[in-house]
Amino acid sequence: MIGGTCRYHNCKNLIRSVLQNHQRSSVILSKNSSLNTKSNSNSTKTFVRNASFAKDLTLGKLNMKWIHPYPTLENHEDLNELQQLADAVGKFFDEQVDSKKLDIDGCMDPDVMQGLKDYGLFGMQIPTKYGGLGLNNIQYARIIEEISRDGAVTVMLAAHQAIGLKGILIAGTDEQKEKYLPKLATGELVAAFALTEPSSGSDAASIQMKARLSDDGKQWILNGEKIYITNGGFADIMTVFAKTPYVDADGNSSEKVTAFIVERNFGGITSGKPEDKLGIRASNTCAVNFEDTPVPVENVIGEVGKGFKIAMQILNGGRFSMGSSVAGQLKRLVAILTDHIHQRKQFGKSLAEFELVQSKVFNMSLDSYAMESMAYMTAGQMDKVDSDGNPPDCSIEAAMVKIYSSEAAWRNVSECLQIFGGMGYMKDFPYERMLRDCRILLIFEGTNEILRMLVALSSLQYAGQHLQGRLRLLKKGTLRERCTSALDFMRDEIGRPHLGFLSIYNSAFSFDGYYSGEHWLSPSLNDEAKNLENITHLYRTRVYQVLKKYGKKIQEEQLELEVLADVAILIYAMSAVLSRCNKSIFLNLRNHDHERFMCKAFMAKSYREAYLLLERLTHDYRKEHTDIQKKVSKHILEEKQFPYAHPLDVPEDFQNHPDYIRQQQLIKANR
Repeated sequence: MIGGTCRYHNCKNLIRSVLQNHQRSSVILSKNSSLNTKSNSNSTKTFVRNASFAKDLTLGKLNMKWIHPYPTLENHEDLNELQQLADAVGKFFDEQVDSKKLDIDGCMDPDVMQGLKDYGLFGMQIPTKYGGLGLNNIQYARIIEEISRDGAVTVMLAAHQAIGLKGILIAGTDEQKEKYLPKLATGELVAAFALTEPSSGSDAASIQMKARLSDDGKQWILNGEKIYITNGGFADIMTVFAKTPYVDADGNSSEKVTAFIVERNFGGITSGKPEDKLGIRASNTCAVNFEDTPVPVENVIGEVGKGFKIAMQILNGGRFSMGSSVAGQLKRLVAILTDHIHQRKQFGKSLAEFELVQSKVFNMSLDSYAMESMAYMTAGQMDKVDSDGNPPDCSIEAAMVKIYSSEAAWRNVSECLQIFGGMGYMKDFPYERMLRDCRILLIFEGTNEILRMLVALSSLQYAGQHLQGRLRLLKKGTLRERCTSALDFMRDEIGRPHLGFLSIYNSAFSFDGYYSGEHWLSPSLNDEAKNLENITHLYRTRVYQVLKKYGKKIQEEQLELEVLADVAILIYAMSAVLSRCNKSIFLNLRNHDHERFMCKAFMAKSYREAYLLLERLTHDYRKEHTDIQKKVSKHILEEKQFPYAHPLDVPEDFQNHPDYIRQQQLIKANR
């Protein structure tokens, strides 16, 4: 009894202490928080079961269902067929696509368009029953590697199928699919995605285009303007988003976004002059105006008022392929670059003998390895479905791939041009065009700044829901539940003990949901796995600290959110690289021994980067840097100019100023 009473009172004190320390963490989940979603018991179980890799990271978990095994095709025959298609597409681009001419002309070559149609590339992911190739996401990513030989063609095809017709695929009726997909698959019809407006870029929910129902109720009448629409000058079919009147279940009236399938021949559609762009010049980008454009009611995609969700599903689903696209381009650049640096001689040696040049080639290869590892791991998850036939939500992971790949592309193509020197700057060579083409990657399909907020806030929302569940148990659970939850909180506060307690083989705390006496990981990668676990735990600790410090106000702390997003991206990349390398070692793939060194280098580099990033969330860093940065930025914005004196500025009588005279005297005395 004495022992039991003592444990009971200790447990009560523990619960009381933890409640006080973590009460603010649950604020982010208050009913009025914009990060909150419905969380009844059933939906919570479903949410946890279908949690994404990125969301689990906030709990310190590395989801083994993502990491192992690394995805691949089901059999070698499928792989051979895919490789044959990839080789044919690559050969077509090498022999038939003149990227320099496309860039100079600023428009697409009809022969190139016809070739793309002949190879079925307008219908890569359209099911075979509608005349498409029916590629899954892994197969699609592989073909995009080859298509990326030309940036403008890549963008044109992506606008057609990754976003232009995607709404019909994911939310269209059987009638809509049967009517439009066969002709879209052959390229007889070309699609576009019309969302952006003059007053709404990243803030897609703020679109102003209107659609009203006709008096007879048979048509929607569209009025408004869309800008920067890829394929907008010649697209036959457009997925268009407009505000429509909406009445909810309680009878409240408002305006909400609805998605429409709009044919150019409906009338009332005019396209503006093609934009004169920095890069991807052969792709058509222009404004599209809609004036009393009639759209049959049966051309609504999904439900009236549910268009914003469809728009986000379309955009979220296509971003992952940027990883394979950029990796394909960078791998080809590595081949060109290595040939050049072996031939080019300076100071009596080939460029290949200089360590600084070697470093640039190494970093380009390292980034290529990481981004394609992320892209194919994401594609493999997107190809899975649950018992109801629904794919998992991979929107955060796809955004991570897009951010990493686009920034690596800009960085590495610039370094490639640097190695080529003056020759790289000349239009006679393709490198300056590649640099111009890849700049758009950081902007379209969601700017990287917006996507970082998506990654961070979506993950924090999930962590906050988990914390709220714990707090609920602390307050209203059974004694055992309250003690267990309190101990969980204490473990979070104290930090993880030695690695043996939370080892890579312990499914309870680390690689969630997987344990086997036959360890899945090659012993040669154990140190890398330990670093992955360690940084994941530190990330989880910082997530909880940020939630406790800011509560729902975290949404305004964008510098902190940026750090959390960047660390999550690095951890995802580390996980993908580790899993891929492990597969190569066990299957004895080509150059797997050198691939292991590539993995080790990337894991060590990323671990250091992530650790230093997380230091930015400490009190000392905030005080010494972040707070000062905010103060200075505010001052500059208020001044609306660079507010500091020119380095040559002096007062008129500065020579008579006492401090100046004293300074001159000290200088003379020290000579």
